Amino acid sequence: MKILHLYTTSGCHLCEEAEKLLKRLQASERIHWQPVEISDSDELIDRYGARIPVVKEQGSEQEIGWPFSLEELRCWVRKGY
Repeated sequence: MKILHLYTTSGCHLCEEAEKLLKRLQASERIHWQPVEISDSDELIDRYGARIPVVKEQGSEQEIGWPFSLEELRCWVRKGY
């Protein structure tokens, strides 16, 4: 099972869209995802502040940034990047 992190922040409507896609993907793929609030860390704000939402696999440097569709997200997860 892949563990994914959704880098997000409160009030981000694009992040809400990414969350919906991850919930749909979770119904068909062996993934678990969790949100990571970037406003809790200056480092995360510097890295992701202008790019959220971003999905990243735990333990990997591979990530997919917005915009992405459900199918693009699915391919990203299945290919292993």
